[in-house]
Amino acid sequence: MKKKSTIVAAGIALLAFASGWVWHASGQKNYNSILQDNTSMPLVKTAYTDAAAGVPVDFEKAASSVPSVVHIKTVTKFSQVKGRQQQQQNPFGDDDFFRRFFGDGGAQGYSQPDQKASGSGVIISNDGYIVTNNHVVDGATEISVTLNDRKNYKAKVIGSDPNTDLALIKIEGKDLPVMSIGNSDDVKLGQWVMAIGYPLNLDVTVTQGIVSAKSRNIGINRQGAAPVESFIQTDAAVNPGSSGGALVNLNGDLIGITSAIASPTGSYAGYAYSIPSNLVKKVIGDIMKFGSVQRGYLGVSMAPEDMDDAHKKELGINDDVNGVWIAETDPNGAAAEAGIRKGDAITRINNIPVATAAQLSEQIARMKPGDKIQITVLRNNAEKTFSVTLKGKQGTFASQQQAALQSLGADFATLNKEDAAKLNISGGVVVNNISDGIIADQTNMKPGFIITKVNGISVKTLEEFKDVMSKQSGNLQIEGRYANSRDTYYYGINDFNK
Repeated sequence: MKKKSTIVAAGIALLAFASGWVWHASGQKNYNSILQDNTSMPLVKTAYTDAAAGVPVDFEKAASSVPSVVHIKTVTKFSQVKGRQQQQQNPFGDDDFFRRFFGDGGAQGYSQPDQKASGSGVIISNDGYIVTNNHVVDGATEISVTLNDRKNYKAKVIGSDPNTDLALIKIEGKDLPVMSIGNSDDVKLGQWVMAIGYPLNLDVTVTQGIVSAKSRNIGINRQGAAPVESFIQTDAAVNPGSSGGALVNLNGDLIGITSAIASPTGSYAGYAYSIPSNLVKKVIGDIMKFGSVQRGYLGVSMAPEDMDDAHKKELGINDDVNGVWIAETDPNGAAAEAGIRKGDAITRINNIPVATAAQLSEQIARMKPGDKIQITVLRNNAEKTFSVTLKGKQGTFASQQQAALQSLGADFATLNKEDAAKLNISGGVVVNNISDGIIADQTNMKPGFIITKVNGISVKTLEEFKDVMSKQSGNLQIEGRYANSRDTYYYGINDFNK
């Protein structure tokens, strides 16, 4: 299939990281953030003041947000790698997995220089929380932030979400300039916007353009297992280094985080793409509050837009319908439990029209497990509305006990009596094979951890652990130890739902 242009992530040409690190953020204090869950602080409307008749558009007010946009510089340190020939074969350097795949080649070792790169970010709290793209900081071993007033700070990663290409970092500051956040749902086609960032390692730069499309999916995100793309498209010029910068309206309110460009060269050639501010607010708010993103799952497979006529006929797809056609449903998923089925066309979420997969994905991505939503579908030319309670990634299971354990994302076994005696404890539950789930998302627990208490309740066997977990909800604390340590470790889990 021919492509007129290559989609390149803004900054990806400069950034080529292999891995990242996350600092858990649960249980932290009030950060005075614009993204905090506070009903007294509503989203700012994106309506902007129209220019008087015959008067050119004035971007001076939009540019007043410049102090809230920062320059992010990163360093990725590389360990010694084997030989120049292997470097050419293996772009991932000395990673163990890829070394086993490509082989050592018998070459002599040498050191590869550190990799330096840069991007942009937006200050969202007066004490130093900054939102940027995941691809800007992913794998960085050093992160520095330069403010508009030239002050420099060291930064650390608080959390990230590869699925939306967003990350939250923190500097130690106070009374920092915070950008107000707008309501991206109110953004209109043709609306004037300004992009603010640090492209090509230059000082802060502002460019103007209009919104040329909404809910645009360009298939660029390869970072996450379940990517969400619903970009605001604009012709404001951005270049590598603009990643993580701000897209603002004429009032200077944040309506998007710059993430990608469409270009045959890797530099600006017409279109730029920004993550909508309402999605940013949800994702970064979750990271700040819980340490990870709490994402609700609908449990449907959407019919691709390029589906052939035979499959369209099988599903009863009518191209005249503005909706998202369902190709399959997870029998244990939220949609199927509510009564939505294969061949339905979803037309509205909470009465908000959805005509594309990108629009549907964005609406669901703003929700968390347990949220109740109204989904309107077209079935046999008649509209039906279903009340749907979203689930976590693991869906539902046969029993409450099984659901509780499955959602944690690990294997559990009763600690045998001999090992318990050696550790001088009465019993416990060993955690093995940690994979996708709550434990991996919200803690840095390692395999081999021995659980002895849940919310202060002793657990000596797997059955006791199942019973205790089936009765838990909300926030909980898991207590235990590792076999090679005498210390007691505590792991917090937020918003636990069975």
